[in-house]
This record gives sequence, C-alpha cells and structure tokens, in this order.
Amino acid sequence: MSVDEGDSARAERMAFLLGLRQRGLRDVAVLRAMEVVPRPLFVDPQFREHAYEDVALPISCGQSMSQPSLVAKMTEALNVTAEHAVLEVGTGSGYQAAVLAQLASRVVTVDRYRTLVSQAQARFDVLGLRNLVAYVGDGLLGQPARAPFDRIMVTASAEEIPSPLIEQLRFGGVLVMPLGLQDEEQSLVRFVRQQSGDVCTEIARVRFVPLIAGAAATL
Repeated sequence: MSVDEGDSARAERMAFLLGLRQRGLRDVAVLRAMEVVPRPLFVDPQFREHAYEDVALPISCGQSMSQPSLVAKMTEALNVTAEHAVLEVGTGSGYQAAVLAQLASRVVTVDRYRTLVSQAQARFDVLGLRNLVAYVGDGLLGQPARAPFDRIMVTASAEEIPSPLIEQLRFGGVLVMPLGLQDEEQSLVRFVRQQSGDVCTEIARVRFVPLIAGAAATL
C-alpha cells in the first residue's frame, strides 16, 4: 500500500520535530510553533527536499535562512509569551518571524532588502498571520515608531548591541543576537535590560552575516 502525500508530509514533519528534540529543544510552545509553520513555504523551490533538514539554506539577495535548530535555540532563549510585542531585525525569508508570531501578541520585522520584505509578507499573508508585519528599513535603528518592545531578536551580527535597539527594549525585556567580527565565529548572547544593571550571557558560538546600516538601494 502506498503512502499518500499527506502521510508523507506528516512523517517528514514528525521526523523534523524529533530532530529538534534530539538537539536539545525542550520548550513545548516553541516546538508547537515550529510544527505549525511550514518551513517549505519559506524555502526556494529548488531546495525543497532540504526544507526539513537541519541546514542553513540560501535565499534571495545573497542571504541565507538559519538551520532549524538555531531558529529553535534563539526562539527559546527569547522566552516569548502571548503578552509580548516582538521586534525582529533581519527578516530574511520570514521563517523566524512566522515562528515568533505563533508565540507573541505582535511581531514587527524589518529588513534592508525590499525583495525579502515583499516575499516574506506574501508568505505571512498565505498563512493568515495578522499579528505580523514586515517593513523595509535600517535594522540598526530598529522601529522607534512602534517601540517599546518586550523582546528583540537580531539575525545578523554586530560588534556590539546597537544603542537604539537597547533604548527600544522595555526594562525587563530580552534581546537575543550574535556579537562578533564578520567572517569569524561569533557569540550568540541573551541580553536582559534591567534598571539595576543589564545582564548579558552567552548562549552559543555561531556565524551570521553582518548587520549593515541603511536600506539597500537596489534589491
């Protein structure tokens, strides 16, 4: 008896979730969010067969989407709940933002590439994500008109956390981003803004593309 496409897709998704558990993801809410967001929708069709593999994949504008285990790790570290407003810097394919939208009250994502923002917003519309919107802009500046945010995720690296992002984060809020030099291994950190003194701890060693100032003139 042949397995129909629906069964095949379910089996693929279950194997995907099992792989995340085996890589240390324990947060049930994050697992559920990654279960309901179809990663193949965010992947270039030529890489569809790799959509549920734990690998980074190329996307438009010379960028890439992170491997699912890293998406899960960063989401878990952000500790998002249904009351939170979230800012994501670096929309990329939109996959990370879509996962965050399953957990948060409101998600704002910004990218310097118009092509990526347009593609991501179209995917959000397909999924009916009404609490998520994408903008073209300078990620270093955040989205001050929509601040403050309870949580901020940055999916590109910088040598230090941009001060505008810290200013847009509520006291008690959490920011997760990679810090370090371009073309070198970086430190993925969890930053908590506190009136009594900010706290920054390392989560993992990673490699991300650099956070670049300004919106792209083309693309």
